[in-house]
Amino acid sequence: MTSMTDGYRALRESAAWFDLSMRGRIRATGEDRKRLLHAMTTNHVEGLEPGQGLYAFFLNAQGRVLADAVLLCAADHLLISTEPETRQSVFEHIDHFIIADDVTLEDATESSCEFAIEGPLAAERLASLGATVPEVDYNWCEWKDVIVLRASSTGLPGFRLIAPVDKKSEVQTLLASVAPEASVGDVLAVRLEHGRPRYGDDITERYIAHETGQLHALHFQKGCYLGQEIVERVRSRGLVNRQLTPLSISGIAIPARGDKILDGAKEVGEVTSAAWSPAGNAVRALAYLRLEARKSAGLHTAGGDAVQVLHD
Repeated sequence: MTSMTDGYRALRESAAWFDLSMRGRIRATGEDRKRLLHAMTTNHVEGLEPGQGLYAFFLNAQGRVLADAVLLCAADHLLISTEPETRQSVFEHIDHFIIADDVTLEDATESSCEFAIEGPLAAERLASLGATVPEVDYNWCEWKDVIVLRASSTGLPGFRLIAPVDKKSEVQTLLASVAPEASVGDVLAVRLEHGRPRYGDDITERYIAHETGQLHALHFQKGCYLGQEIVERVRSRGLVNRQLTPLSISGIAIPARGDKILDGAKEVGEVTSAAWSPAGNAVRALAYLRLEARKSAGLHTAGGDAVQVLHD
């Protein structure tokens, strides 16, 4: 159990910043970049115009989620921002499918930096610095050689600032002038309070897209793409038996990843992330839960703590 830190309070009540520079950033150039990424992801990349972006999954042929990413469209390239765990695998996955395509990849992770500012007043704090603030999710604009992207890690209003690495100290100083820094623990607690999953923790290659509940990553009218057959089969037949579900857990014991959720003596779910919520005075978690168990009043952890389904 942890106390309410300044960073946690600021995230919930005003705004706080945190460093996301460890995320992978890959630039794709060449005439075929949109066509290739459109055929490799779950969202409508070919429909993007400069200044727009989207959230998408990379799937394998069995429909399993290999990675998630935010793709930003510029006039001469696409920028792919993905989790640190999938930086190399995404690069290699795309590169594997470049055959006769006019596409060149560049790993821009080390030459760039990425920060987030999130919270109810995040837009106001950015605007106070003179930044232009995008109004649509995943849209972006340039400000002093800095990309300002509307995207959230916690489920609260949020923005990413992506800049050349030599501007890292400058960007950090600007953010620190209008908001406190949030720790990794602060961000974890707030994202679980809002039921926001993270690839590598809550979404992995074990799961298919529909099980994650992140349907905004999917475009159901686009043409063929890798893994589409499974996505369409699940959509049309409703074959999902489990889904990522936000939970509140009584007591102060924080379940580990992989701990089981039970309905009586029957195993019905598995925890992916958990943390103490100071504001909720309870443990908040995400778990893959069988659909028939989501309405049960008898859910509990293996240790006997009562489990309540949230946002159902």
